[in-house]
Amino acid sequence: MVTAPHPPAPRDDRPAHVADLLRLVTRDPGRPRLTWYGDDGERVELSGAVLENWVNKTTNLLVEEFDAGPGTRVVLDLPVHWRAIVWALAAWRVGATVVLVAAADDATADDGTAPPDVVVTTHPDRWRGTRAELVAVALPALARRFDGDLPGGAIDAASAVMTYGDRVGWAPAVEPGLEALSAPSSSWDHAHLVERSAGGRQLLAPTPHPGDENPPTASILVRVLATWAADGSVVLVSPTTATALDSDPERLRRLLAQEQATPS
Repeated sequence: MVTAPHPPAPRDDRPAHVADLLRLVTRDPGRPRLTWYGDDGERVELSGAVLENWVNKTTNLLVEEFDAGPGTRVVLDLPVHWRAIVWALAAWRVGATVVLVAAADDATADDGTAPPDVVVTTHPDRWRGTRAELVAVALPALARRFDGDLPGGAIDAASAVMTYGDRVGWAPAVEPGLEALSAPSSSWDHAHLVERSAGGRQLLAPTPHPGDENPPTASILVRVLATWAADGSVVLVSPTTATALDSDPERLRRLLAQEQATPS
Protein backbone atom coordinates (compact mmCIF):
# COMPACT_ATOMS: atom_id res chain seq x y z
CA MET A 1 0.00 0.00 0.00
CA VAL A 2 1.37 3.45 -0.93
CA THR A 3 0.52 6.34 1.34
CA ALA A 4 -0.28 9.81 0.08
CA PRO A 5 2.61 12.28 -0.14
CA HIS A 6 3.39 14.23 2.99
CA PRO A 7 4.04 17.99 2.97
CA PRO A 8 7.67 19.13 3.14
CA ALA A 9 9.31 19.29 6.54
CA PRO A 10 9.77 22.75 8.11
CA ARG A 11 12.75 24.74 6.85
CA ASP A 12 14.56 24.67 10.23
CA ASP A 13 14.25 20.87 10.30
CA ARG A 14 16.66 20.38 7.38
CA PRO A 15 19.08 17.54 8.24
CA ALA A 16 22.67 18.68 8.67
CA HIS A 17 24.13 15.32 7.65
CA VAL A 18 23.18 11.75 6.79
CA ALA A 19 22.71 10.62 10.40
CA ASP A 20 20.11 13.40 10.83
CA LEU A 21 18.52 12.39 7.55
CA LEU A 22 18.09 8.80 8.70
CA ARG A 23 16.41 10.01 11.88
CA LEU A 24 14.01 12.07 9.75
CA VAL A 25 13.02 9.20 7.45
CA THR A 26 12.31 6.92 10.42
CA ARG A 27 9.99 9.31 12.26
CA ASP A 28 7.21 7.49 10.39
CA PRO A 29 8.98 4.10 10.22
CA GLY A 30 6.42 2.23 8.13
CA ARG A 31 6.09 4.86 5.41
CA PRO A 32 7.65 3.96 2.02
CA ARG A 33 10.82 5.96 1.45
CA LEU A 34 12.46 4.18 -1.49
CA THR A 35 10.72 2.13 -4.18
CA TRP A 36 12.84 0.50 -6.86
CA TYR A 37 11.90 -0.75 -10.34
CA GLY A 38 14.58 -2.89 -11.98
CA ASP A 39 15.22 -3.98 -15.56
CA ASP A 40 13.38 -7.28 -15.13
CA GLY A 41 10.29 -5.80 -13.48
CA GLU A 42 11.63 -6.35 -9.95
CA ARG A 43 9.91 -4.00 -7.49
CA VAL A 44 11.48 -3.44 -4.09
CA GLU A 45 9.95 -1.13 -1.49
CA LEU A 46 11.90 0.04 1.54
CA SER A 47 10.12 1.77 4.40
CA GLY A 48 12.06 4.18 6.57
CA ALA A 49 12.66 1.44 9.12
CA VAL A 50 13.84 -1.11 6.55
CA LEU A 51 16.09 1.45 4.85
CA GLU A 52 17.68 2.35 8.18
CA ASN A 53 18.18 -1.34 8.96
CA TRP A 54 20.09 -1.91 5.70
CA VAL A 55 22.19 1.21 6.25
CA ASN A 56 22.99 0.29 9.86
CA LYS A 57 24.14 -3.21 8.93
CA THR A 58 26.29 -1.86 6.11
CA THR A 59 27.71 0.87 8.35
CA ASN A 60 28.74 -1.73 10.91
CA LEU A 61 30.47 -3.76 8.19
CA LEU A 62 32.44 -0.72 6.99
CA VAL A 63 33.55 0.15 10.52
CA GLU A 64 34.28 -3.34 11.81
CA GLU A 65 35.86 -4.81 8.68
CA PHE A 66 37.69 -1.78 7.27
CA ASP A 67 37.88 0.75 10.12
CA ALA A 68 36.19 3.21 7.75
CA GLY A 69 35.84 6.84 8.78
CA PRO A 70 36.68 10.39 7.70
CA GLY A 71 39.31 10.23 4.97
CA THR A 72 38.40 6.72 3.84
CA ARG A 73 37.78 6.62 0.09
CA VAL A 74 35.03 4.21 -0.93
CA VAL A 75 34.74 3.62 -4.67
CA LEU A 76 31.16 2.87 -5.65
CA ASP A 77 31.40 0.84 -8.86
CA LEU A 78 27.66 0.15 -8.93
CA PRO A 79 24.89 1.12 -11.36
CA VAL A 80 21.93 3.27 -10.37
CA HIS A 81 20.21 0.90 -7.94
CA TRP A 82 18.71 0.85 -4.46
CA ARG A 83 21.78 -1.02 -3.20
CA ALA A 84 24.02 1.79 -4.44
CA ILE A 85 22.02 4.23 -2.30
CA VAL A 86 22.39 2.01 0.78
CA TRP A 87 26.17 1.73 0.36
CA ALA A 88 26.52 5.47 -0.21
CA LEU A 89 24.48 6.26 2.90
CA ALA A 90 26.57 3.87 5.00
CA ALA A 91 29.81 5.43 3.76
CA TRP A 92 28.52 8.92 4.54
CA ARG A 93 27.28 7.76 7.93
CA VAL A 94 30.92 7.17 8.92
CA GLY A 95 32.17 10.38 7.27
CA ALA A 96 33.87 8.62 4.36
CA THR A 97 34.19 9.84 0.76
CA VAL A 98 32.12 8.11 -1.92
CA VAL A 99 34.05 8.06 -5.19
CA LEU A 100 32.17 7.44 -8.43
CA VAL A 101 34.08 6.03 -11.39
CA ALA A 102 33.54 7.72 -14.74
CA ALA A 103 32.91 4.60 -16.81
CA ALA A 104 32.05 1.38 -15.08
CA ASP A 105 33.11 -0.70 -18.09
CA ASP A 106 36.63 0.69 -17.83
CA ALA A 107 36.98 0.93 -14.07
CA THR A 108 40.49 0.21 -12.87
CA ALA A 109 41.00 3.00 -10.32
CA ASP A 110 39.13 5.87 -8.72
CA ASP A 111 39.13 9.47 -9.95
CA GLY A 112 42.91 9.68 -10.02
CA THR A 113 43.38 11.98 -7.02
CA ALA A 114 44.05 9.28 -4.43
CA PRO A 115 43.95 5.48 -4.34
CA PRO A 116 40.75 3.89 -3.02
CA ASP A 117 40.64 2.21 0.37
CA VAL A 118 37.50 0.18 -0.33
CA VAL A 119 35.92 -0.79 -3.65
CA VAL A 120 32.25 -1.80 -3.70
CA THR A 121 31.47 -3.35 -7.05
CA THR A 122 29.26 -5.66 -9.08
CA HIS A 123 32.32 -6.63 -11.13
CA PRO A 124 35.09 -7.72 -8.75
CA ASP A 125 37.01 -9.26 -11.67
CA ARG A 126 37.72 -5.75 -12.93
CA TRP A 127 39.50 -4.93 -9.70
CA ARG A 128 41.84 -7.90 -9.43
CA GLY A 129 45.21 -6.69 -8.21
CA THR A 130 43.87 -3.62 -6.43
CA ARG A 131 45.36 -2.89 -3.02
CA ALA A 132 41.96 -1.72 -1.82
CA GLU A 133 39.59 -3.86 0.20
CA LEU A 134 37.12 -5.43 -2.23
CA VAL A 135 33.38 -5.92 -1.67
CA ALA A 136 31.34 -7.82 -4.28
CA VAL A 137 27.66 -6.84 -4.50
CA ALA A 138 24.88 -8.98 -5.96
CA LEU A 139 22.04 -6.75 -7.13
CA PRO A 140 18.91 -9.01 -7.00
CA ALA A 141 16.90 -8.41 -3.83
CA LEU A 142 16.73 -12.11 -2.92
CA ALA A 143 20.40 -12.88 -3.62
CA ARG A 144 22.05 -14.76 -0.76
CA ARG A 145 25.52 -14.87 -2.30
CA PHE A 146 27.50 -13.33 -5.14
CA ASP A 147 26.97 -15.32 -8.34
CA GLY A 148 30.51 -15.61 -9.67
CA ASP A 149 34.13 -16.09 -8.75
CA LEU A 150 35.60 -13.77 -6.15
CA PRO A 151 39.22 -12.62 -6.01
CA GLY A 152 41.12 -13.74 -2.93
CA GLY A 153 40.20 -11.71 0.14
CA ALA A 154 37.06 -10.20 -1.40
CA ILE A 155 33.96 -9.97 0.79
CA ASP A 156 30.62 -11.23 -0.51
CA ALA A 157 28.22 -8.47 0.54
CA ALA A 158 25.11 -10.62 0.00
CA SER A 159 26.05 -12.88 2.89
CA ALA A 160 28.30 -10.61 4.96
CA VAL A 161 25.98 -7.62 5.46
CA MET A 162 23.28 -9.75 7.06
CA THR A 163 25.64 -10.89 9.85
CA TYR A 164 25.98 -7.39 11.29
CA GLY A 165 23.79 -5.71 13.88
CA ASP A 166 20.60 -3.80 13.13
CA ARG A 167 21.82 -0.82 15.16
CA VAL A 168 25.04 1.08 14.63
CA GLY A 169 27.45 -0.02 17.32
CA TRP A 170 29.81 2.90 16.83
CA ALA A 171 30.50 5.32 14.02
CA PRO A 172 33.06 8.13 13.85
CA ALA A 173 31.83 11.70 13.79
CA VAL A 174 31.40 13.29 10.37
CA GLU A 175 33.82 16.12 9.59
CA PRO A 176 31.70 18.64 7.63
CA GLY A 177 34.54 20.14 5.61
CA LEU A 178 35.79 16.86 4.20
CA GLU A 179 34.77 15.59 0.77
CA ALA A 180 31.65 13.42 0.81
CA LEU A 181 31.02 12.70 -2.87
CA SER A 182 33.65 12.76 -5.60
CA ALA A 183 32.61 12.44 -9.24
CA PRO A 184 34.77 13.08 -12.34
CA SER A 185 33.62 16.69 -12.75
CA SER A 186 31.91 17.53 -9.44
CA SER A 187 32.50 17.29 -5.72
CA TRP A 188 30.40 17.81 -2.58
CA ASP A 189 31.58 18.09 1.01
CA HIS A 190 29.61 16.69 3.93
CA ALA A 191 28.38 20.14 4.94
CA HIS A 192 26.64 20.64 1.59
CA LEU A 193 25.70 17.06 0.73
CA VAL A 194 22.16 17.16 2.15
CA GLU A 195 20.20 20.00 0.61
CA ARG A 196 16.45 20.40 0.23
CA SER A 197 14.30 20.19 -2.88
CA ALA A 198 10.69 19.22 -3.56
CA GLY A 199 9.09 16.86 -1.09
CA GLY A 200 6.20 14.53 -1.80
CA ARG A 201 6.74 11.30 -3.72
CA GLN A 202 9.18 11.85 -6.57
CA LEU A 203 9.85 9.62 -9.57
CA LEU A 204 13.59 9.70 -10.28
CA ALA A 205 14.85 8.34 -13.59
CA PRO A 206 18.56 8.30 -14.47
CA THR A 207 19.05 10.35 -17.62
CA PRO A 208 22.50 10.88 -19.13
CA HIS A 209 23.25 14.43 -20.22
CA PRO A 210 25.49 15.02 -23.25
CA GLY A 211 28.88 16.34 -22.20
CA ASP A 212 28.39 15.45 -18.52
CA GLU A 213 31.41 13.47 -17.33
CA ASN A 214 29.65 12.32 -14.18
CA PRO A 215 27.86 8.96 -14.12
CA PRO A 216 24.06 9.17 -13.61
CA THR A 217 24.57 7.81 -10.09
CA ALA A 218 25.95 11.18 -8.98
CA SER A 219 22.82 13.21 -9.69
CA ILE A 220 20.53 10.43 -8.48
CA LEU A 221 22.27 10.24 -5.09
CA VAL A 222 22.05 14.01 -4.60
CA ARG A 223 18.40 14.14 -5.68
CA VAL A 224 17.43 11.26 -3.40
CA LEU A 225 18.99 13.00 -0.40
CA ALA A 226 17.31 16.30 -1.29
CA THR A 227 13.88 14.65 -1.57
CA TRP A 228 14.26 12.91 1.79
CA ALA A 229 15.49 16.14 3.38
CA ALA A 230 12.10 17.62 2.48
CA ASP A 231 10.44 14.59 4.15
CA GLY A 232 9.57 13.09 0.78
CA SER A 233 9.90 9.64 -0.73
CA VAL A 234 11.43 8.32 -3.92
CA VAL A 235 10.43 6.00 -6.74
CA LEU A 236 13.67 5.09 -8.50
CA VAL A 237 13.82 3.26 -11.84
CA SER A 238 16.75 1.62 -13.60
CA PRO A 239 18.25 3.22 -16.72
CA THR A 240 16.61 0.58 -18.94
CA THR A 241 13.23 1.15 -17.30
CA ALA A 242 13.69 4.92 -17.63
CA THR A 243 14.26 4.55 -21.38
CA ALA A 244 11.17 2.35 -21.70
CA LEU A 245 9.02 4.84 -19.79
CA ASP A 246 10.28 7.70 -21.92
CA SER A 247 9.06 5.93 -25.06
CA ASP A 248 5.76 4.75 -23.58
CA PRO A 249 3.74 7.65 -22.09
CA GLU A 250 0.84 5.36 -21.14
CA ARG A 251 3.13 3.08 -19.12
CA LEU A 252 4.58 6.15 -17.41
CA ARG A 253 1.09 7.43 -16.61
CA ARG A 254 0.12 4.08 -15.07
CA LEU A 255 3.28 3.97 -12.97
CA LEU A 256 2.78 7.50 -11.67
CA ALA A 257 -0.83 6.73 -10.79
CA GLN A 258 0.06 3.44 -9.08
CA GLU A 259 2.82 5.00 -7.00
CA GLN A 260 1.07 8.34 -6.46
CA ALA A 261 4.30 9.94 -7.65
CA THR A 262 5.30 13.10 -9.47
CA PRO A 263 7.97 13.08 -12.20
CA SER A 264 11.02 14.95 -10.96
